[in-house]
Amino acid sequence: MRMNRLPVLTAIALIAASAAPAEAKLSAAESRIVRTVDREQARTLDLLEKLVNQNSGSLNAPGVEAVGRMMRAELEPLGFSVRWVPMTQVGRAGHIVASRRGNGKGRKMLLIGHLDTVFEPDSPFQRFVRKDADTAEGPGVGDDKGGMVVMVAALRAMQAAGTLAAADIEIVLTGDEEDAGNPVSIARRDLIEAGKRADVALDFEGLSRENGQDMGSISRRGSGNWEVRATGRTGHSSGVFSASSGNGAIYELSRILTAFRTELPEPNLTFNVGLVVGGATASLDEAGIRGTATGKTNIIPEIAIAKGDIRALSPDQYKRVTDRMRTIVARHMPGTGAEISFDEGAYPPMAPTAGGRALLDRLNLVNRDLALSEMAPIDPLKRGAGDIGFVAQDVDGLVGLGAAGGGSHAAGETIDIPSLWRQAKRAAILMTRLSREKP
Repeated sequence: MRMNRLPVLTAIALIAASAAPAEAKLSAAESRIVRTVDREQARTLDLLEKLVNQNSGSLNAPGVEAVGRMMRAELEPLGFSVRWVPMTQVGRAGHIVASRRGNGKGRKMLLIGHLDTVFEPDSPFQRFVRKDADTAEGPGVGDDKGGMVVMVAALRAMQAAGTLAAADIEIVLTGDEEDAGNPVSIARRDLIEAGKRADVALDFEGLSRENGQDMGSISRRGSGNWEVRATGRTGHSSGVFSASSGNGAIYELSRILTAFRTELPEPNLTFNVGLVVGGATASLDEAGIRGTATGKTNIIPEIAIAKGDIRALSPDQYKRVTDRMRTIVARHMPGTGAEISFDEGAYPPMAPTAGGRALLDRLNLVNRDLALSEMAPIDPLKRGAGDIGFVAQDVDGLVGLGAAGGGSHAAGETIDIPSLWRQAKRAAILMTRLSREKP
């Protein structure tokens, strides 16, 4: 568990930082890693184009499986034992789980990425397009197919340099990160189990940048969804606000949402209202993303529904805020009622830890030796939730080892091509050094 590992990991990082001379350079093997990444740029970019051109929307099971086969073809020649874990029981395609045993002397590393994208087969955005020497666009080009390509490029460079043989690595590439299947206890079972076996978790989602600088990421907020259903006594509008008719469902829902906005705010917390319907009748579709309502100006509305999300930085914050939301909902206006529910598929947060900061220190030693700028930790408000949250209670980690880009989750999503090489070098050298540190 983290409590036993933090002092060791922190101490190693501090000792390394203080003992390493300012003029420290790459080892011979690390220099070979750099040369290999540069030499294989065309191969890496070809793999990215191939992955992007295969649609793998979260609900496109055959497409996700096809991308899984492509990744298997990359990992097996590197000595990984690869298995496909079907997830038909949660309505999703499945996951890739791959592992290779090293010499047992270094840290056990868990590498995390995902096979799926938000772009389903009916999206008009389907193809990889090279925009210029440094930019390409395509569905999932950065999130997370660029991340998977960085992972492969780093592992190939380690193999060429002879450092992969010693590394204990397990890889989990989920097939439903963008739209997790329920229950998550099944959908994330294999990832959670892998986290319990690991000493370090490295997440290959996109690199964060701020003001033109690469940023480190040692925390990210979790997310969950909520739904409020308010009810009222219907009748002629002339009776609204009276003791017999009350205030109606829409006023009750408005009270609740206003109280959320005024009473809940605190650091590292956001809560969005994404959909509202109300009237004499109101309902949502099975997926909860479309609503219908009927009503007239002279009828007091009987029902109103709102759906939204909540993002918090720690489990304690999430529980505290959801408890306050329940309290607000329970303060009914006259003649109304309301209930709030929270989904069971919430993404857990990755709170900042001393161990995570120590890992970023280790990465910054790599940056120094590569003559790259130091990476400061980015504000967790600037990252969304992700799969690493499911292992954050058991292992310290870093997020954002994938490529940089822009426009994630929207048509026109782009990738900064040079960031592929930069990130692959960072990841390969970091993993090489971690593989030599005693757990």
